[in-house]
Amino acid sequence: MVVILGNFKEKNIEGWKERQFKGRTEYTFSRVDGKVSLMAKSSSSASGLYKEIEINLEKTPHLNWEWRIENTLSGVNELAKSGDDYPARIYVIFKNTGLFSRARGLTYVWSNYQAIDTAWESPYTRNSIMIAVQSNTKNIRQWVVGRRNIRRDYQKYFGRDITRASGIAIMTDTDNSGQSATAYYGNIFLSD
Repeated sequence: MVVILGNFKEKNIEGWKERQFKGRTEYTFSRVDGKVSLMAKSSSSASGLYKEIEINLEKTPHLNWEWRIENTLSGVNELAKSGDDYPARIYVIFKNTGLFSRARGLTYVWSNYQAIDTAWESPYTRNSIMIAVQSNTKNIRQWVVGRRNIRRDYQKYFGRDITRASGIAIMTDTDNSGQSATAYYGNIFLSD
């Protein structure tokens, strides 16, 4: 079973909304290496695109995507608020995680320095875990395919099972470091 979340190769962003934090990251369709994708350009800015959608993790626990970056950021401490910038990130959002708890999130990042599979709490909230799925310049300027088992990651990092997620988001941001980054996002989909 496959559920398309972002059909960017078809220039379709239906259902996606923008949220600005500081300035505006420019999101436009572009062709790179012969592939149509959603290009994100950030210059001292932080805004993302999100889609609220009920995700059944019993049927489709795997998040799949393609992405490509032009550059990483230099001299940032990703564990501090001042360095919480990434050339590319994909969030999975869990709104209904408990009676009194705030929304939780898993954030898959193209890290500037952290080793692949390193995980840490967001410097902004303990309810979000950052996971480095790519790191530094190893695959820079190349399309990279990502695949994660959302349900397994949630259980590993939050210590309990969950069967639903409530949304997805992407963001290329450089507001804290004052630098610039360009990323390309291919299709994003769920699978069994």
